[in-house]
Amino acid sequence: MNTTVLEPKLEKTMTNNSTKSYASKIKNVTVIGSGTMGNGISHVFAQHGYKVNMMDVSQAALDRALGTISKNLDRQIAKASLTEDDKQATLANITTFTNLKESLENADIVVEAATENIDLKNKIFEEIDMYAPEHCILATNTSSISITRISSHTKRMGKVIGMHFMNPVPVMKLVEVINGFATDRATTNTVVELSKMLGKVPCVVEDYPGFISNRILLPMINEAIFALQEGVAGVEEIDTIMKLGMAHPMGPLQLADFIGLDTCYSIMNVLHMGFGNQKYAPATLLGNMVQAGRLGVKSGEGFYKYTPGSKELVVSERFKNNKWEH
Repeated sequence: MNTTVLEPKLEKTMTNNSTKSYASKIKNVTVIGSGTMGNGISHVFAQHGYKVNMMDVSQAALDRALGTISKNLDRQIAKASLTEDDKQATLANITTFTNLKESLENADIVVEAATENIDLKNKIFEEIDMYAPEHCILATNTSSISITRISSHTKRMGKVIGMHFMNPVPVMKLVEVINGFATDRATTNTVVELSKMLGKVPCVVEDYPGFISNRILLPMINEAIFALQEGVAGVEEIDTIMKLGMAHPMGPLQLADFIGLDTCYSIMNVLHMGFGNQKYAPATLLGNMVQAGRLGVKSGEGFYKYTPGSKELVVSERFKNNKWEH
C-alpha cells in the first residue's frame, strides 16, 4: 500500500490533532446504485445526518428504493429505536438522481453499489473520476472485485478504497475496509473513522480475491450447493445441520438465496480466476440456476420459494424429496 503521497487535506488531519479530521468534515455523500445494498447504504448515511444523493439510471428503481427505506425505517420505529420525526428527517436527507454528473456535485465521498460486474464498475469509476470534486474519496461496495483493478481506471488511485457493507446494511455492524495497492493511508484512516461515525465496526484488509468475508463465506456456500447437487442431503437437511449444529442464524442455501445466486456465482468466478485453483470453481448447479433466472429472494425462487407477505420457508419444488432432481 502506498503511503508516501497523501492528499494535503488528509495529511494535515493526520499530523495535527487540533485540526478537525477529514472524516468529520464529510457532509455530502453520493451513493451509486439503489438496489438492496445501495438503498441500505443510503439509509444509514441519511439516518446519521449526511446529505445523500442516491443515483440510479432508473427513476422507478429510485422510487422503489425510497419505499424500501421508508418500510425499514418503520421497522425501526416499531422496535422503538427510532421516532417518526427521525424517519422524516432521514428521508429528507435523501435526494434522487438519474444523472451521474449532477449527483456528484459537492460530493465528499462516493460509495458505488452497482451490480457486481467488473466492466460496469470500471466504466462507472472512469465517469466518477471525471466528475467528482478533486478532494472526493471514491469507495466501492464490491464484495470481491480487485480494488486495485478498479482504481486503475481513475487518476486518483490513492483515494480509491473498498467500503464493503454487509446485508442488511441498517442492521449489520461490519464494514470491510479494503486497501488497494495504491490506496493512501489517509484515505484508509478516513474511511475507518467514517465507518465508526456510522455506528459500524471497520476491519481493514488488503486487496486479494474475495477479501476476507467472501473468501471464507462463499466457498462454504458453494460446498453446500455441491452437497445438494451430489445428492448427499436435501435443502432442509443441509440448512438445518448448519443452523443447529454450527449455530448459524441462517443455513448456507437460504443465505445464498438472500445474497442472490447471481452474486454468489460472480464471487465464486472471481475466486476461481483470482486463485487459479479448481477448488473455487462454482458448482454446476449454481451456474444452471443463474442461467435459469432462479436467483433467490430477488426473483421469488431459488433453493426456496418466496411468496410476497409470507415468512414461511418453503423448499422449491425442484429440490423436494431430499434430492436434486436432475
